[in-house]
Amino acid sequence: MSAPAGPASARASLQLSLQFADTSHRALLPRHRVSRWLRAALASPAQLTVRIVGADEGQALNRHYRGKDYATNVLTYDYEHAPVVVADLVLCAPVVASEAQAAGITIEAHYAHLLVHGALHAQGHDHEADDEAAVMEARESAILLGLGLADPYASAT
Repeated sequence: MSAPAGPASARASLQLSLQFADTSHRALLPRHRVSRWLRAALASPAQLTVRIVGADEGQALNRHYRGKDYATNVLTYDYEHAPVVVADLVLCAPVVASEAQAAGITIEAHYAHLLVHGALHAQGHDHEADDEAAVMEARESAILLGLGLADPYASAT
């Protein structure tokens, strides 16, 4: 039985390794906050490594593993989905900051969204097809609203 999205799923067991190759946002990402965001997205126990990187490392990883020669906001390397989710989430600090500024949101809110997004990928969710994207985006929205954050997919009015 899956745990519901949002704060109730905060009971999911999480072993977290939090690494900062790029320390520019370290103060914005205390372990307890990162853990809270991830737990809200987890439906089962997890062993996650979250690594915050700079543009060069982000670009090198994206090029090597996805064949795309640019730094992207989040990369998810999922190794196991059950019974324990095992994954690495790599977030590129300069891309996160740039996207947050362009969207008019805080860097923290964007990290929360990307960590939830990455945690859902780590559990096997995808958004390649339109129907998958709609399901995944709805889950992300519900989780973030449950955390008291804005819906990242809501239309600006």
